[in-house]
Amino acid sequence: MPYMKQLIEGYRRFRENDWAHERARWAELAEGQHPQVMILACGDSRSDPSQIFDAKPGEMFVARNIAALAPPYETSSGFHGVSAALEFAVTQLNVGELLVMGHGMCGGCAAALTGNFDDVPPGEGHFIGDWVRMLDDARDKVRARHPQLDRAAFLDMEHEAVKVSLANLRTFPWIADREKDGRVKLHGAHFSISEGRLYVLDEAEGTFRPV
Repeated sequence: MPYMKQLIEGYRRFRENDWAHERARWAELAEGQHPQVMILACGDSRSDPSQIFDAKPGEMFVARNIAALAPPYETSSGFHGVSAALEFAVTQLNVGELLVMGHGMCGGCAAALTGNFDDVPPGEGHFIGDWVRMLDDARDKVRARHPQLDRAAFLDMEHEAVKVSLANLRTFPWIADREKDGRVKLHGAHFSISEGRLYVLDEAEGTFRPV
């Protein structure tokens, strides 16, 4: 069956069930959105924040990309999609919390660790290679700790990616200012696909603890 047909069938179930049972909520959402949290997550099909957190429409503002990465603050002209999403959530929606959520078996983190897209010329892999280059410094640390690049190395890389994104978020002046005065709180987390378990980062200790 073509997948577009499956999408249409899923839409029909949504109309008959979720939408029909929560018309009042959808009517309210038609007037505007007021999410309290923004989640920066990976685009991986196995780590959907709405499903993991059992969230209803309108509860979370979500931006997803390769490896759940936040870029550093830049003022150059260009197409800064993630930065625009952050700016909208923080300065326009006034979310009170930002959560960076990495996940297990992350292909973007694996690409950064192994260097699969290093020195790729324009063409397939060019955009991926440029994007995960944000993790170069973290990759060097992980490789030094795990020269065999075993499974522990990949998990370590996934954890380090969350920390890199949190550090990059704090380079945005309107995030740093709001965190300083308490209007915004930053969090890091990692979802283990194999366990179905969420681990939250304790930044003071630099460790991830299971919820």
